[in-house]
Amino acid sequence: MELGLFLLHVVPGLLLMGHGSQKLFGWLGGHGPEGTGQFMDALGMRPGKRMALAAGFNEFGGGLLLALGLLTPLAAVLIASTMLVAALTAHRGKGLWVTNNGFELPLVYGVVAVGLAFNGAGQWSLDHAIGWDVAGLWWGLGALAAALIGGLTVVGAARHSGRVHDHSVPSTS
Repeated sequence: MELGLFLLHVVPGLLLMGHGSQKLFGWLGGHGPEGTGQFMDALGMRPGKRMALAAGFNEFGGGLLLALGLLTPLAAVLIASTMLVAALTAHRGKGLWVTNNGFELPLVYGVVAVGLAFNGAGQWSLDHAIGWDVAGLWWGLGALAAALIGGLTVVGAARHSGRVHDHSVPSTS
């Protein structure tokens, strides 16, 4: 069981760090803050560069925390809120499957992170090594609620400003 929990927090955590490094530094084939910012602007998430930096920080920082099994509920909030924003903007209207650029990958990352907030990262984690009991029903519900509030607030603020483009309907312009 411990090996399974270890794999569930280390592998997604490292992969998320990679996604964050693409946005923050342009590593691993990424476009850095400028290029990702232009993409964010095109989605209506403005200012794009700031949104790119925020998403990159959440992915890199949340991924690092998750990989280490440190402050797992905080990692879940950072990851799941960012994945919710991605699902509702960049992947909106494209269905579930990643083959159509759907929301499959953000869903899996978000669910894994929140699931670990409920369960904990296991004995092979820094949370356990430090002796922090930061897992259970209330930690998981708190992380889920904070992620939903955070992600929906970002998308709602952009939509309220008329900024988020709905990619599910072809543009008439």
